[in-house]
Amino acid sequence: MMSLNQRILSSASIVLVLFVGGTAFTLDHAFHDNALAALQDRMLGKLYLLMGSAEVDTAGNLSMPAELPGLPELNQLNSGTYAYITNGAQTIAWQSASILHLTPPFATRPAIDHKNFERLMLNQTPYFIYSFETEWETQTINHPFTFHVVMDSTLFDSQIDRYQKNLWSWLAIIAILLLTTQAFALHWGLRPMRKVSRELNSIEMGVQDSLNGIYPIELRRLTDNINSLLNHERKHQQRYRNALADLAHSLKTPLAILQGALRTETDAKKLKLLLAEQVQRMDHIVQYQLRRAAAVGQSPGSRLIPLRPVVEKIIKAVSRAHYSKQPQTTIKMDPALQVRIDEGDLMELLGNLIDNAFKWCQNSVCISAYNANNQTIISIEDDGPGIHQDDIARILERGERADTSVPGHGIGLAIVQDILRANDGQLSITSMSPTGSSVTVHFAAATTP
Repeated sequence: MMSLNQRILSSASIVLVLFVGGTAFTLDHAFHDNALAALQDRMLGKLYLLMGSAEVDTAGNLSMPAELPGLPELNQLNSGTYAYITNGAQTIAWQSASILHLTPPFATRPAIDHKNFERLMLNQTPYFIYSFETEWETQTINHPFTFHVVMDSTLFDSQIDRYQKNLWSWLAIIAILLLTTQAFALHWGLRPMRKVSRELNSIEMGVQDSLNGIYPIELRRLTDNINSLLNHERKHQQRYRNALADLAHSLKTPLAILQGALRTETDAKKLKLLLAEQVQRMDHIVQYQLRRAAAVGQSPGSRLIPLRPVVEKIIKAVSRAHYSKQPQTTIKMDPALQVRIDEGDLMELLGNLIDNAFKWCQNSVCISAYNANNQTIISIEDDGPGIHQDDIARILERGERADTSVPGHGIGLAIVQDILRANDGQLSITSMSPTGSSVTVHFAAATTP
């Protein structure tokens, strides 16, 4: 496939060739028509001078002066300009001295008081002939005469040829200059694209981490998105590495316990209970680390997710898990509200928060969402016992729970925190009066490209 530079240059060359060709064709025809019109005007002027010099007697005899005023070329032999006059019988009544050795051409006879201009061949030479038919009034009868002026077209044709050669030569020079200028301008204009390509190669080879150049405004959105994507991928890989390292570290203790029990424990029942306990603990650890690693964050390519259908889906699932409770659930949000986040992250985040609300509520849960100050704000409220102010910071730590008597592992809010950090979001928890708590999530408001 042709490069972008070649495609633009080829397109510009084709457009330029068509433009130059069209310009040359138009100018050539315009010059030819104007030159021909000027020639006709000159020949018509000679016709009028010729008619002004003619005299006709009552018998219809035509006489012309020996010297024609204003028409000296008609007295010069082979001057290239000739004239003759025919009568009503189409016989020559007079001819100029310049046509002495030539046979006057037969021209189309025009109507009375009409003119005729045409091109004829005379002795293998092209000529223009201008004819005018008129009736000469005498006292007895009107006598028709046709006045003809003939001019050699060689000079006219050479003038047209010279003009065409000059026109095409200059247009060719201009076209070459324009193409050269276009090539330099294109080379300069596409320099930022080549710079992007070089920087991407450097990123691919590990020489640099991001696009660092200063780019035109037309490319800035592209380079910013590429840098955002690269940053997102680095964070994503780092989360996987951290999750694997945390997983390996977290599994050391239960594995050590199992290894010690296998070597020292003799009671089969105790060994079985210990094995079951540690296997369940390892399963919880693995599940947590997998969920944490799966928090992909907000990618430039993430699509917009309608928020309300996700909330309704989570409420339906959580209601089944807490079948013993039937709280009044209220959803306050615009059905058109959308957030830009990975759908799995959104499900995990809202699933943990709504599950906590159902777990602690007494009779009601309210989920609301709206846009304000370029942020999407999601609030989940319950009428449960609330959270003491001193416990808010603690329960956000991994493995910490507000009430150890309630089933759970204390990692839900930690997962929420990880997802929010990956998406540049924030979490706040406040106690409500007289009872209940409110968990609020802040995202950057989604914008369509």
